[in-house]
Amino acid sequence: MRLDLDITQNELARAAGISRAYLGDVEAGRANPTLDVVDRLAASLGVELGFDARRPIVIDPPQRDLAHARCSAYVHRRLQALGFDCRREVEIVDGRSHGWIDLLAFERRAGLLLVIEVKTSILDIGAVERQLGWYERHGPRIARQESWPVRAIRGWLLCLATGDVDDSIGMNREALQVAFPLRAGDLRAQIAGKGVIPPGRGLALIDPSRRRRDWLLPSRPDGRRSAAPYSNPAQAIALWRGDGPQSGGRR
Repeated sequence: MRLDLDITQNELARAAGISRAYLGDVEAGRANPTLDVVDRLAASLGVELGFDARRPIVIDPPQRDLAHARCSAYVHRRLQALGFDCRREVEIVDGRSHGWIDLLAFERRAGLLLVIEVKTSILDIGAVERQLGWYERHGPRIARQESWPVRAIRGWLLCLATGDVDDSIGMNREALQVAFPLRAGDLRAQIAGKGVIPPGRGLALIDPSRRRRDWLLPSRPDGRRSAAPYSNPAQAIALWRGDGPQSGGRR
């Protein structure tokens, strides 16, 4: 702009109240001028400045509802009891993208890192795929920070066992089979260290009130015979608080 207006460095420096040497450093990218200096330079050149402050892109804001919190804590306790090192609500910042991994779980013997997303409902399969993919790409960096010698990374989608989730899985069966080819039985084998860890992401359901050993449950479309223990997250919360109708499903 200075050259276009045929203004010398001395003339612009005097108008902006800075030295010619400092202006040279600004133009060469060697200086980091304050906003006040930038404003004076712009005014001397007749340039209007505008600052555009945008919110960061939040990939997955941490869910604060009781159902999600209880499910996440339940998975944490279960995996920790099996010898996994666990970290919850792991914050990820990548440029303007910002998100939180619900749970990272590492099993040292197998070198297995589980990147786990917990959902109380399934609304957008594509969004969950993109979310898990982003988290999986950040897994090695976080593992290095934790001194975890990772040999395999697997993404898990664990959903609250509700009739609504069963319905969503049934309606999106083909898409979910491609996106999450592994199911509850496969995930149980992974954490039991049985055989080679198969590739692919996994999908299973959970019931935080369940105390049985087989805590990773298949969905109704995947072969579970019993009814879901809850119809929806709101009913689950009411039951946990003791002020809701009893569910007909088995625990």
